Amino acid sequence: MSTAASPLHIALLGNPNCGKTALFNVLTGARQKVANYAGVTVERKEGLFTTASGRRVRVLDLPGAYSLHAQSLDEAVTRDVVTGRRPGEAMPELLVCVTDATHLRLNLRLVLEARDLGLPMVLVLNMSDMAQQQGIQIDREVLARELGLPVVTTVGVRADGARELLQWLDTATPQAARGAAVGTQAPPPVNALEEDRPQRVQQLHQEVRRIMGLAVREPALRLQRDDRIDAVVLHPLWGTLLLAVTLFLMFQAVFSWAEVPMGWIEGATAAVAEWLNAHMAEGPLRSLLADGVIAGAGGVLVFLPQILILFFFILALEESGYLPRAAFLLDRVMGTVGLSGRSFIPLLSSFACAVPGIMATRSIPDWRDRLVTILIAPLMTCSARLPVYALLIAAFIPDRTVAGLFNLQGLVLFALYLGGIVSAMAVAAVARLARRGDGATPLLMELPAYRWPSVRNLALGLWERAGIFLRRVGGIILLVTILLWFLSSYPAPPADATGPAIEYSFAGRIGAALEVIFAPIGFNWQISIALVPGMAAREVAVSALGTVYAIAASADDTAAQLAPMLAAQWSLATALSLLVWFIFAPQCVSTIAAVRRETNGWRWPLVMTGYLFALAYAASFITYRVALALGGG
Repeated sequence: MSTAASPLHIALLGNPNCGKTALFNVLTGARQKVANYAGVTVERKEGLFTTASGRRVRVLDLPGAYSLHAQSLDEAVTRDVVTGRRPGEAMPELLVCVTDATHLRLNLRLVLEARDLGLPMVLVLNMSDMAQQQGIQIDREVLARELGLPVVTTVGVRADGARELLQWLDTATPQAARGAAVGTQAPPPVNALEEDRPQRVQQLHQEVRRIMGLAVREPALRLQRDDRIDAVVLHPLWGTLLLAVTLFLMFQAVFSWAEVPMGWIEGATAAVAEWLNAHMAEGPLRSLLADGVIAGAGGVLVFLPQILILFFFILALEESGYLPRAAFLLDRVMGTVGLSGRSFIPLLSSFACAVPGIMATRSIPDWRDRLVTILIAPLMTCSARLPVYALLIAAFIPDRTVAGLFNLQGLVLFALYLGGIVSAMAVAAVARLARRGDGATPLLMELPAYRWPSVRNLALGLWERAGIFLRRVGGIILLVTILLWFLSSYPAPPADATGPAIEYSFAGRIGAALEVIFAPIGFNWQISIALVPGMAAREVAVSALGTVYAIAASADDTAAQLAPMLAAQWSLATALSLLVWFIFAPQCVSTIAAVRRETNGWRWPLVMTGYLFALAYAASFITYRVALALGGG
């Protein structure tokens, strides 16, 4: 039990997509990912906050669960924490059971299972404002009486939406939240989870119907609007066309909307480089700042607008409730290649970053389905690839419209994303053959209500993504850039040197050795050396190219943009080969580490790394040779 010195230990428990994480963010001021679909939280998150009276509270945000009878790894985390089975994790002193007030019937089973544990507990009716808007009437007094629990209301998407819960936590004690419901039997012991499950499930459903009949009044046609929208969105033909158009417009916007802010950043970095060259004496420090920091890290920073535009669309689609519908549209296609319908959300998350996507596979109960999803997640085009794609597309693809409507650069970007998806489906199909014809697991997912995206959540999401990107630019990308500048600048060339000075440097010698391996796919030594630091993070490849070419350039060309340099020195075949390389190559040690952690060994990370590098080399070789044959040299 908490004392004056130790905080009250509470846990947020609830169904997926009931708003637990949004409530956690309001309580703690954190910025955990929030989305309008199930499966966002896949491991427990911890935070600390203080109530108005100074009471300290330690809160856990547990993964969403439909039942304490765990069917997946994320549900097992929730079950083990609330039952005290998780090693090194104390049992919560108080369960805060969060429910979606607009779908209370679906949430009450978990509430009853949690109540059976006999722990102190409070029931939270989240999204209470939406319930009122939909004409749902909940009699809190009757609900509290029938459950034998305190009942409070919250609106997790508002900054002050947890006021009533905070007031309750300020004065309540765990003992006050303990007790059996009036007129019902006392809670069974903790081993209730081991009792006859089919009989207990039937009893729970009967109890849910009884409580709903007493405490809740719902309008008969409250889902009419969503049904009308779903008639189009989930239609096999019109829904698929709508999805294709939505994704296509998103990639068009990445180039067309970002053009102006990217120009501002390019102009600013060029001005800084010119100022340094004009006001600093020539020497190592000026070279480090102009050729290393500005040309390297600044060359990556210019892609921030494109990344934010991409995430704006992703976050808006998440918030609206559209993405789970896309999962159902694609379920049949995914099933033909042996992928579980549950794989959609992890693969979708991998478009932002493969690491959380791989972690999200914990929601897949079947181990083989989960493993296949892990192994193909890196083929989804993550945001770290975008700077590489944008650089090469800007350098080699004309900025013009096709058919008077479509931006050609956006079309190429769309094709690259589509290439990753098709490749993932092909790998999954091969894995299905290895599984001797096992069928895919059908997709069963709760469809959330349509909502207007929250401006607050969109702003927080974009702020978070900008922060992550800027920290990478100012952290690992800057460090690798400085290291590469040193390797590219030293040692100095001999007095009788006839070639460019950079060819005599450490980087030049390493690149020349690697060029033997990569020459068959069209990569010169500069590309070869850029791929090595690019293993730390894909964006580093852009900064590495910027640094190498800036050092190799004359003083007058140092401030020039990287894209024109590449367009002047590379062939189209080389550019296409490098684009294809980045579709497949696992250029990210964080992803490899995540696979090792999720599979508990090095076997599958090595298998994944090996097959992806083999695919990358083979695909780049074919692309380069075909492009040369067609006159792209």
